[in-house]
Amino acid sequence: MKEILLLGAGKIGEMITQLLAETGDYAVTVVDREEAAFAGLPKLANVQTAVLDVTDNAALVGAMDGKFAVLSACPYQLNGYIARAAKEAKVHYLDLTEDVASTRLVKELAEGAESAFIPQCGLAPGLISIVAYSIAKKFDSLHNIHMRVGALPEVPDNAMKYNLTWSTDGLINEYLRPCEAIINGELRETPPLEELHEFTLDGTTYEAFNTSGGLGTLCETLEGKVQNLNYRTVRYPGHRDQLKLLLQDLRLGENPDLVKQIFEHALPMTKQDVVLVFVTVSGKKDGKFMQEAYQRKVYAREFGGRLWTGIQITTASGICAVLDMLADGKLPQKGFVKQEDVDFADFIENRFGSNYAHPADDR
Repeated sequence: MKEILLLGAGKIGEMITQLLAETGDYAVTVVDREEAAFAGLPKLANVQTAVLDVTDNAALVGAMDGKFAVLSACPYQLNGYIARAAKEAKVHYLDLTEDVASTRLVKELAEGAESAFIPQCGLAPGLISIVAYSIAKKFDSLHNIHMRVGALPEVPDNAMKYNLTWSTDGLINEYLRPCEAIINGELRETPPLEELHEFTLDGTTYEAFNTSGGLGTLCETLEGKVQNLNYRTVRYPGHRDQLKLLLQDLRLGENPDLVKQIFEHALPMTKQDVVLVFVTVSGKKDGKFMQEAYQRKVYAREFGGRLWTGIQITTASGICAVLDMLADGKLPQKGFVKQEDVDFADFIENRFGSNYAHPADDR
């Protein structure tokens, strides 16, 4: 049984604990800064808890002693502390961040490390990067790669047509930070909330627009190999305009803490959500201009007698599958590991990755 240190007992941390502990192959110690945070954790024999401040390096390194890996389900601002401690403790490091600066820091720390450093192991970046790169490798030359992901309420009933389903800090961060893209063969930064377009999938109309971080390291991997590469977040029509009013016209984006207070006060959480994943790749195959697409919808479902949201399932399944593959020797055991290094066939056949392939309540 491998010992895992999981930092963060929030919505995603709870799901990670459920998935890993119920296998019997992992013993999970969940860390948070307050005892009250552990109330929602599954009550399983191989789950322990510890109160700890992750900014206390000595205490954090001590908690990592003897562990196979540390998994961060904390806000992205804390990942630097965790990654530094992981390097010192010589344990494998995995996180869920979409924050570009955090990933750059993890990459720097991975240099010369005696363990693997694998950031961005969630949904986007994460699964979306694995899918896009897997399809791209089938082409002789690449023209466009379009990546679209949305975590949406099934029943939107407010003006924003949105409910909170995951980290509010991460949500606001992707709405405010510059976005990477490859445009006409050149790596560029583009502003968030721009390049709005609508599309229809399964009879439902959605909108998509630029947000930060979803491409992960794909721009670095595919620079010089693709004409256009972009990532956009999916929402119901009208959401983007509401955001521009709040964050840009009213300048609330200058105060992210206030935005967080407003969102968490006014936007209810929901367990009735759907996660939409949509990737299209076009280019040349055998001399013909071709396109290949991947689409998936994942809904809330039960695990261990409890209902879990689509965003909990997809995000937690990503990091758990990568951890499994690392434990099985299917990924490099030291240094910086990109999501593109994860083989899609191995991922989707994994016991956790299969939650993307065969959800019990396909619709």
